[in-house]
Amino acid sequence: LPLVESGGGLVQPGGSLRLSCTASGFTLDYYAIGWFRQSPGKEREGLLCISRSGGRTNYADSVNGRFTISTNSALNTVSLQMVDLKPEDTAVYYCAADLRCSRRVGDFGSWGQGTQVTVSS
Repeated sequence: LPLVESGGGLVQPGGSLRLSCTASGFTLDYYAIGWFRQSPGKEREGLLCISRSGGRTNYADSVNGRFTISTNSALNTVSLQMVDLKPEDTAVYYCAADLRCSRRVGDFGSWGQGTQVTVSS
């Protein structure tokens, strides 16, 4: 799946960003879509996932209550809404697709190229 992330950028602490994941020629509703992030020197971390049936799972306590995953079938997009951003949220954010949700990187077969999010004053 040719996944493409967008919406990253520079934001001040306490600010918000909305990341989008889309695919050309494929319907994302047919897949489980996960959002991951990777900071320099750290392993890629699973954040949230939305299943093919629409169920949502949060895998990271650090983003609980601040990050939300949602889907827009009409736009063939899965979004990651991030509020109250902190400097430690600085990372490259990736979306990934496979048949089932998981927090493990190896369970996803298709990945986007990533979008940089930098939280800094």
